[in-house]
Amino acid sequence: MLSRVANSIYWMNRYIERAENVARFIDANFHMILDLPLAGEEQWRPLINTTGDNKLFSELYGEANRENVIQFLTFDRNNPSSILSCLRFARENARSVREYISSEMWQQVNTFYLMVNGATTGGQAMDLPHQFFVDVMMASHLFVGVTESTMSHSEGWHFGRLGRMLERADKTSRILDVKYFILLPSVDYVGTPFDNILWAALLRSASAFEMYRKRYGRIFPEKIVAFLVLDQKFPRAIHHCLVTAEISMRNITGSPRGHFSNPADKTLGRLLAEMDYTTVEEILGSGLHEYLDATQTRLNQVGSAIHETFFALRPLDEQLQTSIKE
Repeated sequence: MLSRVANSIYWMNRYIERAENVARFIDANFHMILDLPLAGEEQWRPLINTTGDNKLFSELYGEANRENVIQFLTFDRNNPSSILSCLRFARENARSVREYISSEMWQQVNTFYLMVNGATTGGQAMDLPHQFFVDVMMASHLFVGVTESTMSHSEGWHFGRLGRMLERADKTSRILDVKYFILLPSVDYVGTPFDNILWAALLRSASAFEMYRKRYGRIFPEKIVAFLVLDQKFPRAIHHCLVTAEISMRNITGSPRGHFSNPADKTLGRLLAEMDYTTVEEILGSGLHEYLDATQTRLNQVGSAIHETFFALRPLDEQLQTSIKE
């Protein structure tokens, strides 16, 4: 497969997953504010922290109130991480590889983009914000389902799933980090009903609330950390995402687990191997924020290794030297 094609499929899936995650934690914030009477405008700033776009937001808007944050994260074309921007990028990538993806996939990407772009005019989407963000999440789910059902599970499909899983792992780590390090208004809230409401909002941000309650029942912060970081069966847990990403990586490279043939294999395999033998006690003992921050750095390194291995353009003389050696 051409690296250009693999790159477009990889990023098309990453952008759609990113759009879904943005919609997910905005919607969860609406629910949290309804449940938490003391919450106000200060509860919108953490959403900007989740995406890591603080500097750009401050330059464009300054004050982190509800209207500014929603506009920035949903419709702002100057924000490359907004829902609209992500879908525009996903659509451009899909257009460039239409001959490699199914017509149903292209139709869903195009419909998804037009739905959100159409909501930018008139402000009607924010009359029922919960329904709008649910529609965004469902459109993303529909794209994944269409991809699973209509695209051959060959190399291109594995590049798409690889991108989706890495994006999902990154956003789960960021959502959890923001709750632990930023979202709680005061340390006096720890262990109170307010704290439970915030942890429940975190679970809803990852669509994990019902599955967590079925597994553990009551809200226990250490069990939430274990569920969202180390669980191998819940599809949005970081560990599960890395396991699935590595399966796709192995299908692309042909390397068995425990072996590597390139830096992308090695970087992802090492991160997963370390997580295989990590316990929640070790994570909390070393500091949850520190662990999640290091995980985000490692995920960025995996993304960079994938780019350098599969997508990066190399000088012609370097390619000739490589072919001569082979």
